[in-house]
Amino acid sequence: MFLPLSGCGLPIITFQTETVAEAALPPEPTSTGSIARPPESFGRDLGAEDWRRAHAALSVALDPQGNGRPVKWDNPETSLRGSVNPTGLPYVSNDQVCRDFLASVIAPGRSRFLRGTGCKPSGGEWALKRVRGTKTAI
Repeated sequence: MFLPLSGCGLPIITFQTETVAEAALPPEPTSTGSIARPPESFGRDLGAEDWRRAHAALSVALDPQGNGRPVKWDNPETSLRGSVNPTGLPYVSNDQVCRDFLASVIAPGRSRFLRGTGCKPSGGEWALKRVRGTKTAI
């Protein structure tokens, strides 16, 4: 479509757009590399919402494209909180991307520290491996 303009010496540029049917677009991924359930060493006192928050921190901290800084989580309803700190760069082991971490779970009057490794196959979900915990009183 061209519009006549008198007295203008500049060309008119028009852009045509093509519409793409939604069916032609690739489907959104249903999994974002999540960690399915809490390992026993994170503690039996973590409720579903506590684990959801800790799980989100683990997923962000283990991300190989992350910044390598600690990721904190907390649940004001239960007074549980903690952090996940990646302790090294991501590496490949058995065709999986892995990353070591140090995590804490802090409750009123006590805390736990956990050391472990999370691994993820290409396009798969994170799985926690070698999680070891120690109990320390505050």
